[in-house]
Amino acid sequence: MKKKYMFSTKRELFPVLTLETDAAHKLLRKIKNRNLVLDDSIVSKVTSIIKTVRSEGDAALIKFTKRFDGVTLNQIKVPKEEIEEARAKADKKFVDIISEAAAKVRKFHEKQKRNSWLEEDGDGTVLGQRIVPLDRVALYVPGGTAAYPSTVIMNAVPAQAAGVRKIIVVTPPNKAGTSTREHGTVNQLVLTTCGILGIDNVYSIGGAQAVAAVAYGTESVQKVDKIVGPGNIFVAAAKKVVFGDVDVDMIAGPSEVVVLADSTADPDEVAADLLAQAEHDCNAAAVLITTDENLAHKVGERIQSFLSKLSRKEIAAESLRRSGAAFVVSEISEAVDLVNEIAPEHLEIVANNDMEILNCIKNAGAVFIGRYSPESVGDYFAGPSHVLPTGGTARFSSVLSVETFVKRSSVIRYSQKAFERDSKKIQTLAESEGLTAHSLSIKIRDKRERKR
Repeated sequence: MKKKYMFSTKRELFPVLTLETDAAHKLLRKIKNRNLVLDDSIVSKVTSIIKTVRSEGDAALIKFTKRFDGVTLNQIKVPKEEIEEARAKADKKFVDIISEAAAKVRKFHEKQKRNSWLEEDGDGTVLGQRIVPLDRVALYVPGGTAAYPSTVIMNAVPAQAAGVRKIIVVTPPNKAGTSTREHGTVNQLVLTTCGILGIDNVYSIGGAQAVAAVAYGTESVQKVDKIVGPGNIFVAAAKKVVFGDVDVDMIAGPSEVVVLADSTADPDEVAADLLAQAEHDCNAAAVLITTDENLAHKVGERIQSFLSKLSRKEIAAESLRRSGAAFVVSEISEAVDLVNEIAPEHLEIVANNDMEILNCIKNAGAVFIGRYSPESVGDYFAGPSHVLPTGGTARFSSVLSVETFVKRSSVIRYSQKAFERDSKKIQTLAESEGLTAHSLSIKIRDKRERKR
């Protein structure tokens, strides 16, 4: 009979459990219920900020940036010369790497482009679909003390591949006292990346006020059609509030990775991959699902060993305490079922017959196959966008792609022959719904054609 493991006091940070235990079910529910919770107080604060920006425009942006970022903005838009200067002064190696990464992302997303189509049948009727890029898109890039040039690449390049005419970047300025310019310096790596991609509409604003500015427009900021990009809980709440007046990519919640592994996996590599996810956020989830009980315990040991060497060890440790675990299963099929139940943002498969396992995966934002495909490869360099559905929404949502930045319109050109053939049927359907004007619009044409 299989031994059932409960929480181990030695491995409190990364418990090893079998699914038959109550502890496993409890933790699994906790991991699956980590969706972003926007309580009423946050929504109320964000709604107030949005209303103020709508009524006061740039003045509100300046006021909120001073309050929340400690920077007095004398100009909201970053001068084009400053973007060019950031690129010119940037380390050549960094510029080369960013350029290569962007080229890989562009090559991948160019293959996603779909063409409009029209089809004519035998009687002259033409049906089809037009695919048109959005005109203006805003990209939110987290700022302050952090730097996320990869966010610029993974959002902006698919938009460019789709044919978006204008991309606006909004990102918070550095804290007061760190700026060499009166308007507050935007992170130089972000500016450099914008320069490499040819983006010169960059605004040093962040938070809910930035979302409001691009959703509704101000004196300095042009209204857009869609807002994409990650942010804190206030940015997420603001995106939810403005959705409907403008489109958004997603309301992203805490991130997660699941590693599905068998005895062939290297415990050092698995532990490092789990920690790579855990260091993102205290609410991130790092889960191992394995058929090898020994591997699970070794991974827990390696996590403890690696943790002290990390620059964000406190965040990673808290993440693991909240939502880190190894689930031991008896068969790969059981592991697959658990993956599909969790529907993770990132899934790594390190096992024999990995491509056969892939064919059984229904719910995952991105799938990384084999020991040389850790999540970090996809985060920065492989080609596909790293903007993925979180919190189990991979059950019904997809990765950010070229299709995120286009809209589709139907094209209908009915011929006279087709109209006469279908007119009575259409009238019957319209009248069955009580929509007599719909019926009339068909009937009036039908009568006139028959009189000719």
